[in-house]
Amino acid sequence: MSDKKFNISLNKTAWVVVGLIVTAAVASVFGAVAGFIAANSRVSESLAQNLPPVVRHILTPSQGEKPTGEKYTLPEIRQALKPTPTQEQAVVDVVKRAGPAVVSIVVSKDMPVWESTGGNSDFFQQFFGNIPGLQFEQPQAKQKGTQKQEIGAGSGFIVSADGYIITNRHVVSDESAEYTVVLTDESKHVAKVIGRDSVNDLAVLKIEGQKLPFLTFADSDKIQVGQSVVAIGYALGRFGNTVSTGIVSGLQRSLTAGDGLGSSENLFDVIQTDAAINPGNSGGPLLNLKGEVIGVNVAIVQGSQNIGFALPANDVSKVYSGVQATGRITRPLLGVRFQPVTKELQTANQLPVDYGAIVVRGETPTDLAVMPGSPADLAGIVENDIILEIDGQKITEEDPLQAMVAKYNVGDTIKLKILHKGQEKIIEVKLVERK
Repeated sequence: MSDKKFNISLNKTAWVVVGLIVTAAVASVFGAVAGFIAANSRVSESLAQNLPPVVRHILTPSQGEKPTGEKYTLPEIRQALKPTPTQEQAVVDVVKRAGPAVVSIVVSKDMPVWESTGGNSDFFQQFFGNIPGLQFEQPQAKQKGTQKQEIGAGSGFIVSADGYIITNRHVVSDESAEYTVVLTDESKHVAKVIGRDSVNDLAVLKIEGQKLPFLTFADSDKIQVGQSVVAIGYALGRFGNTVSTGIVSGLQRSLTAGDGLGSSENLFDVIQTDAAINPGNSGGPLLNLKGEVIGVNVAIVQGSQNIGFALPANDVSKVYSGVQATGRITRPLLGVRFQPVTKELQTANQLPVDYGAIVVRGETPTDLAVMPGSPADLAGIVENDIILEIDGQKITEEDPLQAMVAKYNVGDTIKLKILHKGQEKIIEVKLVERK
């Protein structure tokens, strides 16, 4: 009996000792934390500046709360304490988030099927050669109906849960073709072309669906040269959701892009990137490391090493907003035909300025300098007038007239400074919708 009591007494003593040790340890930890926080005034400024705002607030209460006066929440603190992902992990995360919203666009069309009918001249001539006076019937090609065939492919991306899709105009330029959108789950959807942009290489499609994955737009005015980007697209029309990475190589580039079939168009204020943009990637998104769209891949320089271009997101989102509001793509019209004024043009024609846009006729008699009944015509602009400024901003080779007008909306009233018969004057013009 005495042995049992002795064992119990020892167990109680052990628990008391353990309790004292644990209490001392906890007190030490809290003391250290309290001491660190109490010594926040001694935290170096350089260290504090390198900490996330939430952590900086916890360790240095003198920094204050949020600008709104609110306290940081526990999820915000946890998020701030998470380790910064590596570049590799950041790209992987972007692809996981954005990939499902990137689509392949397949172009199909009824094409004639031909069969050969008639003689066998090649067969007989192989054996008999060319015999004077003897003629063989030549085979003829005869159409035997039509067959739907895939004639092209491109990329696009979903921008709404109910199925609106952004792509390039040149991907869906054939009005007699049919367009099928293929999602990453291999499901196929018939697409309707809502609108083809008359100014920029953009188009909006629509497929039926609900709760579809979609991408959001970043503010492309805030992107910087050197920042990392990710491009996703239907490379070569064969490899869906091909991913390439790179950086923003340049901003506000202007170029003339051709489609390889003799057609070309001028592109302004585009983003240059070294992320690989292969044929078939046209219409796919250029993304930042948050998975937001900063541009729409549109062109490459043939024969170059990774020089590609993307239309800036702000221009694209403006087009899409117009579709949401009106159900179609709308663009403002001024109504002049013009040529940019350069130093060479100034010297050759003894012009008084070396910038602006001079109103000129086209190559044919039907290419009038000013469209009759247009806003420019109603405002009194005539051939050989030079438009110098729009709302106080100079028209230059870097900021050409058509790009500046495109930034406005239908119905906007703009102030033009023009040079008319040697005299500068300010006129107001109300833009109408381009038909």
